[in-house]
Amino acid sequence: QVQLVESGGGLVQAGGSLRLSCAASGRAFSSYAMGWFRQAPGKEREFVARIRMSGTTAYTDSVKGRFTISRDNAKNTVYLQLNSLKPEDTAIYYCAAGRGGRDYLRIVEYDYWGQGTQVTVSS
Repeated sequence: QVQLVESGGGLVQAGGSLRLSCAASGRAFSSYAMGWFRQAPGKEREFVARIRMSGTTAYTDSVKGRFTISRDNAKNTVYLQLNSLKPEDTAIYYCAAGRGGRDYLRIVEYDYWGQGTQVTVSS
C-alpha cells in the first residue's frame, strides 16, 4: 500500500513558477514509476509527466520545456517544477504511483493516487 500526499499548489500569475511535491509513504518507493496528471474543470484527467524507476522521463507536448519532473528516492518524494505557467495550466494536479506498466503514460497504469493540489494561473 502506498499513500501519496501532494503539496505546493497555489495561485500564480502567468509566467510564474510553482514547485509541486508528492510525498509517498510505504515501502519500495524506488520500485514505482511516478506520474503527474491534471484535471481542469469540465475536462478529463490527462497525463502531464512521468519518471520511471530508472529516472527516465516523459512529458506531454504542451508542457515540454516548461515543466520538469524529478524524484528523490531517499526522501520518498517526487517533484514537478512548473515554469512559464499559462492560464491553460490551471487544474488540479494529481500524483500517482504504478508498477508493472509499460510506458506509464495512461491512467490505468497507475495503482495509487493522491488527493490532488490546485494550481491556478491568472492572466
